[in-house]
Amino acid sequence: EDGYVVTNYHVVSGASSVEVTLYNGDTYDATVIGGDSDYDVAVLKINASGLQPVTLGESADVNVGDTVLAIGNPLGELTFSLTAGLVSAKDREVTLSNSLTMDLIQTDCAINSGNSGGALFNLYGEVVGITNAKYSSSSSGVSVDNIGFAIPIDNVRGIIESIIENGYVVKPYIGVSVTDVSTETQGYGLPQGAAVKAVDGDSPAEKAGLQINDIITQAGGTQISGSSDLVSLIRDCEAGDELELTVYRQGENIQIKLTVGEKIQSAADNTSDTRTQQQTQQFPEGIFPWAFGGMQ
Repeated sequence: EDGYVVTNYHVVSGASSVEVTLYNGDTYDATVIGGDSDYDVAVLKINASGLQPVTLGESADVNVGDTVLAIGNPLGELTFSLTAGLVSAKDREVTLSNSLTMDLIQTDCAINSGNSGGALFNLYGEVVGITNAKYSSSSSGVSVDNIGFAIPIDNVRGIIESIIENGYVVKPYIGVSVTDVSTETQGYGLPQGAAVKAVDGDSPAEKAGLQINDIITQAGGTQISGSSDLVSLIRDCEAGDELELTVYRQGENIQIKLTVGEKIQSAADNTSDTRTQQQTQQFPEGIFPWAFGGMQ
């Protein structure tokens, strides 16, 4: 009610100015308070008070088959459009066209370029997601319909609150940069996993003994088939969590115990260089192009 507005990071990234238009037509210049590119979320502030705030729901309570509503600005001109549909899938792991991998809510609500940053509501009027992507067409050019995605609100609630209250984001951190083990390399006998390309100095990973060229194949009892698996697992951890890693090193499997740390990241200067877990994998074959749409 005091003027904070949530949108996608990709909507405002690089913008020289941002405006917010309310349903009654009032327009305000907005300040970007901060954002997090890893979660594609940003917080704006307008100089207004007494606004009608949304109510945040629990995306964990959403089930496949639930009816959901999307409100947005498709094509940058059809302002305040509402579309309805169902939850098609939960925790759908998808890789965006910028190589960022996220676990998203899949919905068949009509979502188009310009919807990004809009709210996905349940039938109680609670926000359960933030729409951010859609399939546009297959790699063969086949048209794709009604496959849209939204960021689960539970995944970004803490980030939003931290940006508003503190001006920074606290993230779980182990201090490695990882990549996938290529199919060609696996043909020479190396296992699937997250291959360590760099280890930060004085990081939890360095203290635990992880080395460049190690391949992490398990973490906390969970199989790690590639870099995205490790990134997702660490995102769900909290500082102080202990993980036992299975690591392939020079023909042997060894066990390494690691304590997850935390990293304070400025919300005002969020770039890929500051990610606690950098995913360097190439755009996976078979993942279709994505159409991103920002508020115009």
